[in-house]
Amino acid sequence: MSLQATTIEVMAMFTGIVQGVGEIVAKTTVNTVTSMTISLPNVENLAIGASVSINGVCLTVVSIDSNNVQFDIIDETIDRTNLGDLSVGDKVNIERSLKFGDEVGGHILSGHIFDTGIINSKTKNGDQMSLSILAPPSVQKYLTEKGYIAIDGISLTIGEINNGCFDLHIIPETMRLTILDSKEVGDIVNIEIDSNTQLIVETIERLLEERGVME
Repeated sequence: MSLQATTIEVMAMFTGIVQGVGEIVAKTTVNTVTSMTISLPNVENLAIGASVSINGVCLTVVSIDSNNVQFDIIDETIDRTNLGDLSVGDKVNIERSLKFGDEVGGHILSGHIFDTGIINSKTKNGDQMSLSILAPPSVQKYLTEKGYIAIDGISLTIGEINNGCFDLHIIPETMRLTILDSKEVGDIVNIEIDSNTQLIVETIERLLEERGVME
């Protein structure tokens, strides 16, 4: 009996536990592709073709020169995320893709941004911070208090939900390790909804539609 080689495609996964902050050192656009070079805090064992989360967006490594790593970004990604708003010198959240055996400290993320939100308010109380995010209609039905959500690649717990906005309460360690502390009112943030919540909501909607309860 002959054995045939089988190629298994494994989707990159992330946990929402940001591992460091990178800085954009170059950004160019040719035709419909934007090339962005980012100085990463750690490139150990990083290889061309690897997946890295940049502000929650799963991107593929194109080239590596010391700590400077290049990523190519297509128009659709630019349009659906806040990456198009970034300039040389801006800081971004970095997370390397999950490996077998790694601890899942946050919740499982795909790096596929669902939509973007806008920071509606920002308050600080000592060394803690609270943000209110205005969610677009596409996101609002997936919001549940105490549920998971990823903002710019950071795994966070949803607080109070009110009038299309949801609150986030940020601990000092998250402020220290990410770019959230530098965000201001009016800034756009990337949103990835929790996949389990999405599955439950859309399954219920489908069942209700099949029974004629929803149009």
